[in-house]
Amino acid sequence: MAKVPVNKHQPVYQMPTSPLAVKTKKFGLDKKQYVNIAMQQLWEQQKVWTLLPLGLLLVNAILGITGVYPNIWAYIVIILGALLYVGFWWVQYTGVTQLEQYKQLFDKYMYEIDSRQILVKTNAKEGGIMQWEQIKSAYKHKDAYVLVMGKGQFLHFPTSVFNSEHDIRLFERILKQKNLLVEDNKK
Repeated sequence: MAKVPVNKHQPVYQMPTSPLAVKTKKFGLDKKQYVNIAMQQLWEQQKVWTLLPLGLLLVNAILGITGVYPNIWAYIVIILGALLYVGFWWVQYTGVTQLEQYKQLFDKYMYEIDSRQILVKTNAKEGGIMQWEQIKSAYKHKDAYVLVMGKGQFLHFPTSVFNSEHDIRLFERILKQKNLLVEDNKK
């Protein structure tokens, strides 16, 4: 989201709001929380690939037990490769939190969510519009809602940022109407 430059010569217009919009308190995403959620999403997307190193370990164990090819280095290389892959993604997501160009991911915003769009506001008069087409899926995890846009790109809405239970139910209804909400069993 680009910040809108404001000066005394440029008029600032109030963004249109809907009376049925869910309004949140001003909040920002914590950097550690970003890394944790991004790594959880990576795990969910790629957990089937854990079968590859497990299969290679099994094949190596069978070859070692039968005496066809006893080699301990294969175990080390397979485990090290898997750890390096996970470490690579952890470094990538941690790096996002440190770069200046991604600073706006962790700024505090207010959101107004309705069935047409998501208004992302820096204050009462400035902000940007996010269309629902940008959201690929959504899920409820513990005490928060996560709207996924891509790998490492998401909006995190803790239930504490909503003003009432009614707003939470309305937000959930909007997500269900958009066929985005996927139930998460890890509550």
